[in-house]
Amino acid sequence: MRVELRLVRHGRPPSLRVADARDAFAVLRREARGLDRERFWRLDLDSRRGLIGYERVSVGSLDASIVTGREVFKGALLDNARRVIVAHNHPSGDPRPSVADRRLTATLVLAGRLLDVDLDDHLILAGDRYFSFREQKLL
Repeated sequence: MRVELRLVRHGRPPSLRVADARDAFAVLRREARGLDRERFWRLDLDSRRGLIGYERVSVGSLDASIVTGREVFKGALLDNARRVIVAHNHPSGDPRPSVADRRLTATLVLAGRLLDVDLDDHLILAGDRYFSFREQKLL
């Protein structure tokens, strides 16, 4: 039996630096605009915050996206990422985090610690606005 593992890369070249939420928003803004369902992305960064790549982790429904730590960090580990920024959109246009968003962020922080991959931020994208857990000191 032969097992083969392939990594499919999405995203920009590693020369792009993602230093903060504003930079991450700039990377994902076009992807998230005008969507009718929630989508969840992960940006993979090296130790100097250079963008290695990004991946759409899941596509959900109008107001929910099913995301697990396993799915979020699988690609990051394959990308040899040192840190990640995760993001999802709110089709409602309201960037405020739900209770589920807060719980997921706490879970991803713990999972990242175990895997030695830092969760730098979690963004909620809503049109031309975003909410950053880091900027709001919730991370």
